[in-house]
Amino acid sequence: MLWLGADVGGSFTDLVLFDPETDRLSVLKTPSTPSNQADGVLAGIRGLGVAPGALARMAHGTTVATNTALERDGARLAVLTTAGHRDVLVVGRGNRMAMYNIKARPPQPLMPRSQCFEVNERLRADGSVLRPLDVAQVDAIAAHLAEQGFEAVAVCFLHAYANPEHEQRCAQVLARRLPAHVVTLSAEVLPEFREYERFSTTALNAYVAPRMRRYLRQLGSRLAKAGMAAPLTIMTSNGGSLPVDRIAAMPVLSMLSGPAAGVIAAAHVGSIAGYRDLISCDMGGTSTDVCLVQAGEYGMTTEGRVGAFPIKIRQIDINSVGVGGGSIAALAGGGFLSVGPRSAGAVPGPCCYGRGGVEPTVTDANLVLGRLGIARPLGGEITLDRAAAAAAIAELARRVGLPVGEMAEGILRIAAAALAAAIKEVSVMRGIDPRAFALLAFGGAGPMHAAAVADELGMRTVVVPPLPGNFSALGLLIADVRRDFVRSKISPTARTPIEDVHAAVTALMRAGEAELAAAGFAVHRCRFAASLDMRYAGQSFELSVPIAMDVASVDEIERAFARIYAARYGAAREAATEIVSYRLAAWGLCEKPRLPAMAEADRRAKPETTRTAVFDGRALQVRVFDRDRMARGASLAGPVLIEEAGSTTVVPPDWQVEPDALGCLVLRRS
Repeated sequence: MLWLGADVGGSFTDLVLFDPETDRLSVLKTPSTPSNQADGVLAGIRGLGVAPGALARMAHGTTVATNTALERDGARLAVLTTAGHRDVLVVGRGNRMAMYNIKARPPQPLMPRSQCFEVNERLRADGSVLRPLDVAQVDAIAAHLAEQGFEAVAVCFLHAYANPEHEQRCAQVLARRLPAHVVTLSAEVLPEFREYERFSTTALNAYVAPRMRRYLRQLGSRLAKAGMAAPLTIMTSNGGSLPVDRIAAMPVLSMLSGPAAGVIAAAHVGSIAGYRDLISCDMGGTSTDVCLVQAGEYGMTTEGRVGAFPIKIRQIDINSVGVGGGSIAALAGGGFLSVGPRSAGAVPGPCCYGRGGVEPTVTDANLVLGRLGIARPLGGEITLDRAAAAAAIAELARRVGLPVGEMAEGILRIAAAALAAAIKEVSVMRGIDPRAFALLAFGGAGPMHAAAVADELGMRTVVVPPLPGNFSALGLLIADVRRDFVRSKISPTARTPIEDVHAAVTALMRAGEAELAAAGFAVHRCRFAASLDMRYAGQSFELSVPIAMDVASVDEIERAFARIYAARYGAAREAATEIVSYRLAAWGLCEKPRLPAMAEADRRAKPETTRTAVFDGRALQVRVFDRDRMARGASLAGPVLIEEAGSTTVVPPDWQVEPDALGCLVLRRS
């Protein structure tokens, strides 16, 4: 029985098929179908020549929820909230989004104020009842919503994280009146304090849920009709996977589905290859996602955003920038050249795709410079048109007043600078020197630009893993099942008995054990990790402090917080601290695909061909190698181009490349 990972990106849908009996990996890249992502997934399965009935596992990374939020085409949403707090979602934090524009308009909420309904009820901060829920009023609101054609309802009551009873009773009333509607409770989505973030995350979940449910239902139906009986799981933002029914109820968990899978694969493969300190760089067609991995562990955050909307769910700390292979190069205001965030996407795509694109992109620049070849159809079906790419670059070059070659190289330099800036945000701005890390580059465009990005940052090692063009799809098969649990309870650390900490962590662990057992995981296949959200008294925001499940003392907790605070801000303080929330991550450990080791071979690797490529204004005859025919020990000095299905690795002058035992291409500056 086979395992399949299918990751839908902005330009391509990537698939990885693994046969656990033979350790054979097969990959396919096919154009995405934005109008219905299921079409691209099914087309990919057909392209691999696999019968759905032969699948034992299928993991899926999807952008349906993200696209719905960004494109503002979700459900007609109603929000029920505590009387007097109707404007929480409208006012937000009151932050100015455009710092120096006094006339800038604030981002629009998911729904107008008229679709937010006040309910007579009130809880105190400790969860005790100040004003009972007015059930009759909720019933009247539900009747109104049924008449007005609303599709989804978010229930967001003040302090519901401390006591969910009012929200639960409200949901019961809504279910009687609105049996076909999506009803989302803030106490279930995000049982944490901070009303705006909790309300926003809950409203966003309800907003995208109907569309996500339709997509998952249709995809599941089509797969079942084709003969697949295996369970379908969806990648989540925290680096785990969940069954379809859980994602249908909580689609907000899948907002960073694809990027999270790439980080999982990067941490896993990097550790095996001996690079436990790395920065992942996943450059696709529309955007690039970077993440810092230290000692084999990636960071987590609760401060993510999708567009203008905060989502406070636990997620991998990924920094995204709108630069990818399909990013459009254009003259911005003032005559400055910009690259991205506008993208040609999958349709029409870059000019060289021959599908109607007219504006030059990063991919067009690579083709004009000879770094991208035309012999292999892209995605197995797109024959690249060098003349169309050159014409588009030439028109922009004419407007700027540069030769075509300089224009194309300028586009790539701007793209590399943007990626380097994104990496600095997760490293330099946190007091971490990226030169001590390897840059692990993947995605269809990542290996083409990795050496240039490393040069910008002074990094000396670049690692291109096996299957870089389909690496996030491989991550879908590597990811374990994961659940995150949280309990908000603010208390001064020094006055919190260690027994209370143990009790809170144990209660969360029991919940994790129950969920993993229900998912079919025996005790020996479970792993748990606890952490505390802590801050100095009087501060507004917290740091995550990992602790042992049986942490010995409160003093140990305070010392751990001081170390983390000093690492982030330069020095710790002599001041009282607070515990704000207790967190637990629970993993159900899955079997993972094995990467076949490369065989030793003749170090005198022979190029398949040569072609002219431009580096620093010089047209050079560059050797072109087929990665599938390279072997361990074949050390090559740049300039070299290494082609494979789904990606091309560019080794510039002054760099060397050598495949390692795992099949990674390791680039080092001379």
